[in-house]
Amino acid sequence: MQVWHSEEDIPSELGRTVVTMGIFDGVHKGHRAVLAKTVAEAKARGVMSVALTFDPHPATVHNPDSPIHLVATLGDRLDRLAAAGIDATFVQHYTLEYAQASPREFVANQLVGQLHAEAIVVGQDARFGKGNVGDGDMLRALGSKLGFSVYLVSDVGDDAGHRWSSTRVRELLSMGDVSGAAMVLGRPHRIRGEVVHGFQRGRELGFPTANLTGDNLGEVPADGVYAGWLVRRVPASSAAEYLPAAISVGTNPQFDGVERTVEAHVLGRSDLNLYGESVAIDFIERLRPMFSFGSLDELLVQMDEDLRGTAEVLGVPTAGRVDPKKIKAI
Repeated sequence: MQVWHSEEDIPSELGRTVVTMGIFDGVHKGHRAVLAKTVAEAKARGVMSVALTFDPHPATVHNPDSPIHLVATLGDRLDRLAAAGIDATFVQHYTLEYAQASPREFVANQLVGQLHAEAIVVGQDARFGKGNVGDGDMLRALGSKLGFSVYLVSDVGDDAGHRWSSTRVRELLSMGDVSGAAMVLGRPHRIRGEVVHGFQRGRELGFPTANLTGDNLGEVPADGVYAGWLVRRVPASSAAEYLPAAISVGTNPQFDGVERTVEAHVLGRSDLNLYGESVAIDFIERLRPMFSFGSLDELLVQMDEDLRGTAEVLGVPTAGRVDPKKIKAI
């Protein structure tokens, strides 16, 4: 998939296209219905399929004091747009100045003028232009005047009436319901970050962990202990390695922690050296909330149970604590 960040990146020989637009945060099932229609229509017409997305998130630009935590990083978003079959994605740098374009200016200048749209595919809830006053009906009216076709894709959701959306994913993650979030996403929820040095308390107890911190990991679920996978690139290879992990999210109240971190213990491994690596964490199921215990022995008993629970959820062999003397690094 081609990725364009400015008009200069767009090939000069670009022909007509089928365009879809949106933030596509998480690229959930609702997004994929729109993307599938975009790709199918482009193939039927023999033209390129193009997605217009925005970075940073418009809500963060308009309300900087209440920034949106993205469900997925921009890199993962682009990977998933490519996996959906999109031929090219234009990443529009979103600013307050850019947001001043009227609906007609936005459609005529960017979608039709810059991206050469002969057809536009959006969800039925799409909004665009200054103040988000543009909608599906306005898009159809503009299509009649400017000469492009419009396809509105109906909302999709679950049997309980919840519409699949990035907002819904965030709601579920805020409750620790990572399996519910996976139903909307169509895959496990993933965060990504660089492994950094922690306090190394876990390795002293036989539970070495890969520690991730920072504000750019993606949407971190509610505090608790989870079963999941640590995903890393195999050194000197493009292949991905999935390692079963017990994942702790929180401030570590047992040791009066303050900073919220994500710590992943790979079951049974004492030989990993992950410092400085960019890894992903896939959350599969929440095992329990985060709380402190009356003694270190009580904590260790619960951590042993967490390892058993993780192995059961993931369908892998059970592994106990590792020998602290054999831990190389993590």
